[in-house]
Amino acid sequence: MQTIVNQIEEKIKRHKRGKIFFIKNFAALGAPEAVKKSLQRLVNSGLLVRLANGIYWYPPREKALYGVKISGNPTLDEIAKAIAKRDKARIVPTGIHALNLLNISTQVPANVVYLTDGAARRVNVGNGKSILFKHTSEVNRLAYKSEFLMLIVSALREIGEGEVTDRQKEIIKSHFSHVTKQEFEADLKLIPIWIHKLFLSL
Repeated sequence: MQTIVNQIEEKIKRHKRGKIFFIKNFAALGAPEAVKKSLQRLVNSGLLVRLANGIYWYPPREKALYGVKISGNPTLDEIAKAIAKRDKARIVPTGIHALNLLNISTQVPANVVYLTDGAARRVNVGNGKSILFKHTSEVNRLAYKSEFLMLIVSALREIGEGEVTDRQKEIIKSHFSHVTKQEFEADLKLIPIWIHKLFLSL
């Protein structure tokens, strides 16, 4: 019979590189402690990268002149989206992180914050970085058809009414190519009045 390590390795290799895995993805293969030890062996062998407690990454690789090197790391946003998908929760970036994702700000926060309709939690992702999920009862902030429009609205909330500069307006306008007319019309009732008026002025 195959060992748990071999079963986990086979399951991982059936996926494309770059995928994020959680311990629960392998729950059917053995007892939790045995699965955890097996994953650690695969981290030690270089097949996986441990991103945080219970979160692992099957990294893409680039051919180097000598040997093989790991290419990059998943972004905090990619990790947050993977966690939300696992938990069947909706999320939206907030604060400086939302501005950075839209290139409105060049500041890259080490600690990012998301509103969610799932459980509140903090996930530490090494080197002093963390992802904070803040539960919100304002379900309308997470009910958008267009995730991109939801991000734009979240960023504008961070800037504040009456504080949006002409440069920021131009950047916001450039992002509307990612939002379809159907999505905008479906989400119109969720957009704060002052932001809707700003959109009409663009």
